[in-house]
Amino acid sequence: MDIIEKLRILTDAAKYDVACTSSGVNKKSGPGGLGSAASCGICPSFSGDGRCISLLKVLMTNVCAYDCAYCVNRRSNDTPRAIFEPRELADLTIAFYRRNYIEGLFLSSGVLISPDHTMERLIATLRILREEYHFNGYIHVKAIPGADQKLIARLGTLADRMSVNIELPSQESLRLLAPDKPKQAILQPMSFIRRRIEENREERALMRSAPRFVPAGQSTQMIIGATGENDLKILSLTERLYQTYKLKRVFFSAYIPMVESSLLPSPDTKPPLLREHRLYQADWLLRYYGFSASELLDEQNPNFNPYLDPKCNWALRHPELFPVEVNRAPYQMLLRVPGIGVRSAQRIVAARRTCTLDAAGLKKLGVVMKRAQYFITCGGKRPSGLDIAQDTMLAALLSEQARGRLETAMAASDAAQPRQLSLFEHPVLANEELQKCLTGEL
Repeated sequence: MDIIEKLRILTDAAKYDVACTSSGVNKKSGPGGLGSAASCGICPSFSGDGRCISLLKVLMTNVCAYDCAYCVNRRSNDTPRAIFEPRELADLTIAFYRRNYIEGLFLSSGVLISPDHTMERLIATLRILREEYHFNGYIHVKAIPGADQKLIARLGTLADRMSVNIELPSQESLRLLAPDKPKQAILQPMSFIRRRIEENREERALMRSAPRFVPAGQSTQMIIGATGENDLKILSLTERLYQTYKLKRVFFSAYIPMVESSLLPSPDTKPPLLREHRLYQADWLLRYYGFSASELLDEQNPNFNPYLDPKCNWALRHPELFPVEVNRAPYQMLLRVPGIGVRSAQRIVAARRTCTLDAAGLKKLGVVMKRAQYFITCGGKRPSGLDIAQDTMLAALLSEQARGRLETAMAASDAAQPRQLSLFEHPVLANEELQKCLTGEL
């Protein structure tokens, strides 16, 4: 098998890993053009300073000793297989880099023979890149659960970021769908990586020349929708992972049905992309806005509202906390106002030291007044003529896409009594429909 065929197979097999996102394009530069975007696994990611960088996203091999029911690369699946030799993959990465196709590498692998054997091949590839080619570009590598800690420690000195995929949100789901991956085999390397990062920080404080250990931190990935866990369980696990293992990111991957199995959703089930999106929004609230999982969801409301983003939904469910006075409210409370983000909250705190803010001033600071106006006062006053009825607020906070979905759902539920839907031209919802929308039942 030639190297191009290997590249085709192993970049395609890597597309289900969402720790960076494929651009999905295949453009070649024409005469006089500048730049190129090839479909061979090149995907955009973001550096610490906010730059968008391109990575070669590829597997070392899709040959796997494990038989995880949800995975396209499981050993029982009839799919083309390929294996890169460490030298081949290192040379290919440098060739792509020299042609300015990529700025870094995202490397994962199936479990070839054993976790230790696979890790040795990953280490050999990165060693060639770092020590022979002196490649200093970004490298994100997936550690293999169950591998020896000495191998994980060595890999961490060669990579910028390391991941150990938790895969599924519960031990029961892992036991059912991935019996070769016990939960402890995943959590142990996470714990080891966290300890080594902390130790390395102390080492470098004493001696700046000490080698770095995964300076960009560690992350993980969860598959959403393959099993029956609700959003509360998933978000609570996400919160614990951040607190316990100091992860940089938890990535969510909507399950794409690929096989028929009594243990999995049917192949005609659509991937839960909107649910994935809501979890990412909630993840942002956990990391940057000071929310906890128990505030956003509870046993009575264990799943996110499909029509409203989690922050708006939380605000509508807690009218007793609003409105807040923007000229006096604490920073943490400003963060909880729909339409006010981290930067705009910081600007408000800085600006109100020297002046009294009004609606026009807030808009200049980046506040989305279309949303925020329902939850704030400026100098003790709301905008004149503002209708603060809950149904009006709800209609104003819905996105255009959510409005379309809601209209479709209401039309379907009211098919026995047809009527013209004009609620968003004149945004009034019946009380029963309003409650269903707030709880996500409609």
